[in-house]
Amino acid sequence: MGSALLAGNKRERFLTETTHRIEQALKAAFAPEALSVVDDSARHAGHAGNPHGRGGTHFVVEIVADAFAGKSRVERHRLVNAALADEFEAGLHALSVTAKAPGE
Repeated sequence: MGSALLAGNKRERFLTETTHRIEQALKAAFAPEALSVVDDSARHAGHAGNPHGRGGTHFVVEIVADAFAGKSRVERHRLVNAALADEFEAGLHALSVTAKAPGE
């Protein structure tokens, strides 16, 4: 096996683990009815927070949970960001969030 293949495998594992950690944190915090987490880092290669084009820095989250009922969009985003505080510390740079209550 060449080093490029090993590097690729490590990168894939990193992306999978990052996505998994985000999903697990959101499931633990909100017990969502629906959840989608997509790594959107490739679209931001060369931008602030991802100058070298590595993955695991930019994510799109769509979540539906009772915890968002009666909350403003800003409050919902703050709740999601707080649930992912450890991921932001570990290198998560940007998060696009659509957070809804059931029935919205």
